[in-house]
Amino acid sequence: MNDEVLVSVENVSKKFCKDLKRSLRYGVQDIGTELLGLHTRHERLRPKEFWAVDDISFELKRGECLGLIGHNGAGKSTLLKMLNGLIKPDKGRITMKGRIGALIELQAGFNPILTGRENIYINGSLLGFTKKEIDQKFDAIVEFAEIAEYIDTPVQNYSSGMKVRLGFAVASQMEPDVLIIDEVLAVGDVGFRIKCFNVIAELVQKAAVIFVSHGMPQVARISSSVMLMDKGKEVYHGTDVGKGAELYYRSFDSSAESVVYGDYPHMMRNLRIYTDDTEDTNAFKHLDTLHIQFDLSLPDAFSPFRMVVIIHDNDLKPIATVSKRVDHQPAGEFNIQLTVPSVALDTGKYDVAIAFYHFDTLERPTVLANYRSVGNFYINNTRAASGAPFSLPAEWDISQLISKT
Repeated sequence: MNDEVLVSVENVSKKFCKDLKRSLRYGVQDIGTELLGLHTRHERLRPKEFWAVDDISFELKRGECLGLIGHNGAGKSTLLKMLNGLIKPDKGRITMKGRIGALIELQAGFNPILTGRENIYINGSLLGFTKKEIDQKFDAIVEFAEIAEYIDTPVQNYSSGMKVRLGFAVASQMEPDVLIIDEVLAVGDVGFRIKCFNVIAELVQKAAVIFVSHGMPQVARISSSVMLMDKGKEVYHGTDVGKGAELYYRSFDSSAESVVYGDYPHMMRNLRIYTDDTEDTNAFKHLDTLHIQFDLSLPDAFSPFRMVVIIHDNDLKPIATVSKRVDHQPAGEFNIQLTVPSVALDTGKYDVAIAFYHFDTLERPTVLANYRSVGNFYINNTRAASGAPFSLPAEWDISQLISKT
């Protein structure tokens, strides 16, 4: 890393109009104003206008990666389009130095009627490379994109995954000084995404990278700083990536009621999810102790009886489960306390589902109550992020070998 600033964004704002007719009229007015040299950018909003990006500033040096996070509609993609020169800011100034590689849309700037080979040379030329330089990189691009068999096929016949692979291969293998990546990597398969993140980790050492993602483990893995946006504004900007992820997860609406089904939908109440450090928040650190506490009302005796807790990740995929079987459970009111020591999950938001079952004499289960997304918690893993969803407890033994002389 050095002190060379490759990306400078100073008080940048961009507005759009909700009404198509007004938008066209405003556009003609703005073009006329610029042609006349009046340079009036209408810093105040006109009727039906809103700020898609509002007063954003940051700098990126070579060797730094900014993780840009926020919910859909926060203004991330609009900011990226301004950085890539696709649209102009209404206020502020953007300064970019060096070659810029961008992967914002699935088409990745390709001409759909041209072949993959032709698009590689066109994109390389736009980045300032000569034909000889592109020739030297061509084989590496095709090999990385894994499309050698289809390199002379028109891009319009490529699948979404093939377009992303080719787009990322061109953007990364051309050795850009600035690399801009939107969420499009989510389209690729798991193996290709791993390759991409390995390449990004290498590029960060010699370029400035702006990475947009809804996956906090990926952001924590490669970013040196993070910016959280909401409704076009900066909510948080700093080097504490874990804090940015925590604020991102806090902004989710958790007020929606849990979905429950079964014969006894009201048997559980007063659910609390907390850790040892505090009982007032569901924010955890890596390896904290997880406590789940609730009251249980059983109108009848059940023999046998099983309680199951399932933890889902932010994509609602089950990643862990804990269960308890009781052979003879009497009726009555009970307080249930579940303790899970050292929760070794990576940075992310996790949903909790709790289910209760009764088994007949043939061990066939009957659902008494199944609570979906009854609660949630999020973990800030301040340790080096590996990209794995959880870490395994293990014992290591290191002994020195005695050489025979």
